[in-house]
Amino acid sequence: MLHRAVDPSARTQGVSLFNLVICVLILMAVLVAILETEQTLVDQFLGFFRVAEWLFFVIFVIEFCLRVYVAPLNPRFSGRFGRFRYLFSFWALIDLLALLPFLLTATDATAYYLRLARLFRVLRIARLGRFTQAWRLLGGAFYTRRYELLVSALVALLLLLVSSTFLYLIEAEGQPEAFGSVPRALWWSVATLTTVGYGDVTPDTAAGQFFAGLTAVAGIGLVAMPTGILAAAFSDAFQKKTVEN
Repeated sequence: MLHRAVDPSARTQGVSLFNLVICVLILMAVLVAILETEQTLVDQFLGFFRVAEWLFFVIFVIEFCLRVYVAPLNPRFSGRFGRFRYLFSFWALIDLLALLPFLLTATDATAYYLRLARLFRVLRIARLGRFTQAWRLLGGAFYTRRYELLVSALVALLLLLVSSTFLYLIEAEGQPEAFGSVPRALWWSVATLTTVGYGDVTPDTAAGQFFAGLTAVAGIGLVAMPTGILAAAFSDAFQKKTVEN
């Protein structure tokens, strides 16, 4: 009974009440972590954040201990050292990383480590992956389309290198801060290729504007290409899973 309630792999369909509560608590912990990055809220409700972190830590420690306790009932971790093998499994390591922020903030940590702890708190949402098949389907989609994704990435990299090299040759003299080296021009090309823009920095010469326009137009197709590949692969994996069930 405890195994079916705690281990998501013990159930073929649905999520147990225990894991449903854990999902809700994870979302609440992530929300608190996001709000805690606003210093004005921390100054005003410091006691609330301290109590909330203590509460989440205690609950997640108990949950982790329960998962370790029932681990040998899973065929993957059966045997004499089943619990020890579970501690080094992917989801167990994710659970431990989720507990790490409390240990960092409980000490006299520097501002850097405090920010790092807050980042790990937000990453607690990754723990939701064990409760859904979507992560496995997405991983399968990446694997089945790995060659197509690799080709699209290589094409994008080639385009970036070519455009940034020509921009460096053409624009370096007029705008040394923005295009004074290939790495600087490469950053501009990345920003243009992903259509996020690069402030007010634009090529001045006609030739530079030509290569910049080529980068921007090609970026529409090259950024959309992996998206279409993954969407098709994910759809195929989902349909296959539906047929199997």
